[in-house]
Amino acid sequence: MQLIVIDGGFEIRHNETLLFAHTAAQPAFFVGHGEEKMEIYRGNFDIEDYLESRVALTHARIDGDKIHLSAAAGQPEMLTATLHIDGDDFKFAFEAHDASLNRCWIRLPAQKKEHIWGCGEQMSYFDLRGRNFPLWTSEPGVGRDKSTEITFKADSMKAGGDYYHTNYPQPTFVSSRKYSAHIETTAYADFDFRHNNFHELQVWAIPAELQIKTGATYLDLVEKLSAQFGRQPKLPEWVYNGAILGLKGGEVNTFTRMENALNHGIKVSGVWSEDWCGLRVTSFGARLFWDWDWKHHQDRYPNLPEKIKELNERGIEFLGYVNPYLCNDGQLFPVAKEKGYLALDKDGNVALVDFGEFDCGIVDFTNPEASKWFQDVVIRENMLNMGIKGWMADFGEYLPTENVYLSNGVDAKLMHNAWPTLWAKCNAEAVEANGQTGDALFFMRAGYTGVQRYCPLLWAGDQSVDFTRHDGLVTVISGALSSGMLGNAYHHSDIGGYTSLFGNRRTKELFDRWVEMAAFTPVMRTHEGNRPGENFQFDQDGATLAHFARMTRVYTHLVPYLKSLVEEASAKGYPVQRAMMLHFEHDPETYANQEQYLYGADMLVAPVHKPGVDEWTTYLPAGTDWVHAWTGQKITGGQRITLPAPIGQPPVFYRADSAWKELFAGLTSL
Repeated sequence: MQLIVIDGGFEIRHNETLLFAHTAAQPAFFVGHGEEKMEIYRGNFDIEDYLESRVALTHARIDGDKIHLSAAAGQPEMLTATLHIDGDDFKFAFEAHDASLNRCWIRLPAQKKEHIWGCGEQMSYFDLRGRNFPLWTSEPGVGRDKSTEITFKADSMKAGGDYYHTNYPQPTFVSSRKYSAHIETTAYADFDFRHNNFHELQVWAIPAELQIKTGATYLDLVEKLSAQFGRQPKLPEWVYNGAILGLKGGEVNTFTRMENALNHGIKVSGVWSEDWCGLRVTSFGARLFWDWDWKHHQDRYPNLPEKIKELNERGIEFLGYVNPYLCNDGQLFPVAKEKGYLALDKDGNVALVDFGEFDCGIVDFTNPEASKWFQDVVIRENMLNMGIKGWMADFGEYLPTENVYLSNGVDAKLMHNAWPTLWAKCNAEAVEANGQTGDALFFMRAGYTGVQRYCPLLWAGDQSVDFTRHDGLVTVISGALSSGMLGNAYHHSDIGGYTSLFGNRRTKELFDRWVEMAAFTPVMRTHEGNRPGENFQFDQDGATLAHFARMTRVYTHLVPYLKSLVEEASAKGYPVQRAMMLHFEHDPETYANQEQYLYGADMLVAPVHKPGVDEWTTYLPAGTDWVHAWTGQKITGGQRITLPAPIGQPPVFYRADSAWKELFAGLTSL
């Protein structure tokens, strides 16, 4: 890595690759001031910016490792960038010299045919080139395609989205030029990859650092990033026993349906019941009672501790649900209020958030005592010590930005993106304090920089119950691949999707296709959806019960291979579901494909994500021969192949020379 002083500026090169350049004619740094407007409605944000100034820092004076930047020679210094070179990597640490500056733009050299991946968990596009991506954790919106009727209807209710909306953004990307870029900030950001000659990274603050890492391979970059952001513990042993069934409706309904699933041959590792904590009835329907204490809400599961013990004796775990809010009519709210553990409003009262006919306080995780209290009382005492072995840790993206004051004194607009990581940290520390890291498993949809260190499992959020391009089954693949580039090894989704609105209903075919994909992911878990009674459920059809049972046999059959991938994730941070170019850099056809993925290095999965089809075309990467998992047909890589793909035979292939080929060949007998 070299800093090269040139006329009017400088360059940074790694070997022969230009990674950074700044001249008076083409400056890389800009600063300014703006006034933003942010309006939140139940996790959806309407964000605008009134830009008052943008100044190009055309003049650079280099003094050792410090680069002093100003608008022109003789003008006051506005920004100092301190350069740190560490082997094949470098970073800038920034210091602003004007407290009013709250906007920053940084440009990196780009090439027209370059590919860009990452920016958190992106559902619509894996290759980000040619678009800009605002990075702000939020609800993804009911509908991310502005041309659809569903998005139009959702927009009218302040609940629609766009291609870039995500629960998990992160100001980090990987370039096909074999480098990664990360901006250390929690402020609103917008990474713009539309220009042929440069990428422009905008931040609504002066960031702490810009970090550039290089690698000989893309896997090297994934390994470096996962080491920086943190690696997840290994999956618990109990997960490998089969699917986690999402069932609710009370004790009789939940466990009767579980028994029915077992009787039909479905392999079950766990039962996940959101309503373990009780329900309230609103005009929108039944909602969970956000109090997180079974002792005060026993009516739905009156014998839960005993039932959990019975399940454990059969090798099945029980999972629940929790989020970082406390309803103001529950038992825990007054306790947290008295202790001063809730965020406040401008008048010094508890800040209340309307979640639809009930209000909640925000547990202030910037207060270490508040976080410790939530860990000890809610997660450890009320959940783990009762035998709950896992849970959905929901709503990490909801921190309001107006009239919310936190213990650490930092503006809520700067804490909003940081909130998912603090929420994950709270959960992880509780699990660790109980000595159950690697045994208890919580999963989150919200994320930001550093969530990798704490969250053991991502879930894809609230996909629509359909096959649509921007909202349905296929989006889960892009989400797994993009987040996997940044060190998130384990990803899964609600089998069958979740969101059912405006007449959109889950079909048997959708569930059948989704469960096929789930068999080739780290964790299989069903969800009844937001309107269970109006959508197809797995136990409403005999053929689906049989199909589901077979797919759980497929999943458990592959456990030895999956465990090897978990070992790899632990040692190197490699994701279980991988973008194809991670192992086929030489094949340009693999760089933008987001409809199929590698399951580890040796297996290729191309889920059927359109209705009414019984054959499917798959691209097989060049450089190896492939074997069709269901027929044993051997096929040369580097071509597209169309084969029958009826329900039960999703397009799955494995390397002909794989060390696991005997295990894979056994799929034909299941």
